[in-house]
Amino acid sequence: MDRIILECSHLSKSYQTPEGTKRVIEDISLQVRENEFVVLFGAGQCGKTTMINLLSGLELPTSGTVTVNDKPVTGPGPERGVIYQTISLFPWLTAMGNVEYGPKVRGMRKKERRALAQRYINLVGLQGFEHTYPVKLSGGMKQRVGIARAYCNNPVVLFMDEPFGALDAQTRYLMQKELEKIWGQEKKTVIFVTNNIEEALYLADRIVVMKNCPSTIKKEYVIDLPRPRDYVDPEFLRLRKEITAIVDKTL
Repeated sequence: MDRIILECSHLSKSYQTPEGTKRVIEDISLQVRENEFVVLFGAGQCGKTTMINLLSGLELPTSGTVTVNDKPVTGPGPERGVIYQTISLFPWLTAMGNVEYGPKVRGMRKKERRALAQRYINLVGLQGFEHTYPVKLSGGMKQRVGIARAYCNNPVVLFMDEPFGALDAQTRYLMQKELEKIWGQEKKTVIFVTNNIEEALYLADRIVVMKNCPSTIKKEYVIDLPRPRDYVDPEFLRLRKEITAIVDKTL
């Protein structure tokens, strides 16, 4: 069995507001294994993004701990990549320039980093767009650049916070298939946030269902369906119905 690569223990997060203390995350403990694709699933505004921020080190917990490879997470780090719904590409850099940016900053020689970046550009299907600037790319293509950039940085864990939420339905479906293919080839540990049940079932090894704020883990499902998955498979549809029924209503 793959080793545990990320662990959080008794994780809680509160914010001070004019109305008083707002508890968002309440005593969550979670283990994620190497190469596992874990989906955090729940209604909008239930604390999923806060969880991503805590696990990736972009925010610090009020209490509890997060470790990656047994090392405490106390802030952002290159071993933890994050992809958000809105990809923040550098507009003055081409697709190639964006993808190779991380290795460039770390001092990798041009020939090596170009070869590495080209590998991931090819992997996401953007051959021929290496010299295209973000303004000329569609939403789906920008997400592909973002995914290639994240993989090119070679993170230990890749966090994805509703990366396809802003895309139209057809593009979203195609990106789900593309991500599943990339993950199958590269086998990176991924923690993925969504409130779309079909997306969760299509991608996940394990779905962690979260309750509304203050958020805790309501239930976990191990998704043992063959890949690539069939949206009309009877077991897929059964799980879709069961998980949908237990999700808290949107706040």
